[in-house]
Amino acid sequence: MYFGMPTLIETHNLKECAMLCKELNLNFIEISMSLPQYTLHSIDIAQANKIANQYGIFYTIHLDENVNFSDFNTYIADASKRYISDTITLCKQLHISTINMHFHRGEHFTLPDRKVDLYAVYNDHYLKSIYSFRDMCERAIGSDNIKICIENCNGYPDFQKQGLDILLDSPVFGLTFDVGHNHGCNGMDEPYILQNEKHLHHMHLHDAIGKKNHLSLGSGELDVHKYLALAQRHNCTVVLETKTIDGLMKSVAWLTD
Repeated sequence: MYFGMPTLIETHNLKECAMLCKELNLNFIEISMSLPQYTLHSIDIAQANKIANQYGIFYTIHLDENVNFSDFNTYIADASKRYISDTITLCKQLHISTINMHFHRGEHFTLPDRKVDLYAVYNDHYLKSIYSFRDMCERAIGSDNIKICIENCNGYPDFQKQGLDILLDSPVFGLTFDVGHNHGCNGMDEPYILQNEKHLHHMHLHDAIGKKNHLSLGSGELDVHKYLALAQRHNCTVVLETKTIDGLMKSVAWLTD
């Protein structure tokens, strides 16, 4: 199993991240493309490869969380697909084999008695967009060893499970299990992930108390050992996804204790 760290607000550039990663004996950095210094056109490819070689680490990618390739507005959907296609090209240049992605739930209408997800109502349109996205990713990745891993966030509704089933039929897609997000939605995602655990490839590991997550390992109420065993069973890459250097250091100390 390989353990890694996220890009943190307290670290200002990739070299600072790499120095911390090496100091903590971690294996990789998950680059968050939501941060301005790590957007698609901000990353210096030659410099990033030099840093990886210098510190003996590798990278994974966390896509910008705004991407929505299923949006009803074709300008938005097409921009998201182009962004992901260009990111796949970037990954080939940086020797990155794992792309982590949130699965956009779309918009909803609030009725007097309930909220209605538009992708559930316009299900045919939604599923058609999933097939189109899957085909695009297969073409973009080709024979390269790159897997796009879908991260659970707030409980998968049925229409998202339909979409995930379509994506997971392709070898270029896998699952990311964020154990804190799962805990925050009362374990709603875990049954689906365990039913499809052969597709589990990546994990975001942190502790949680109630709906508060991204805590250092051992400071919350999760059975972290259970999730470590699951990750080991599938040889996952594991991001210690705390949001501070202190939390990261405490998590590493907990793992090595």
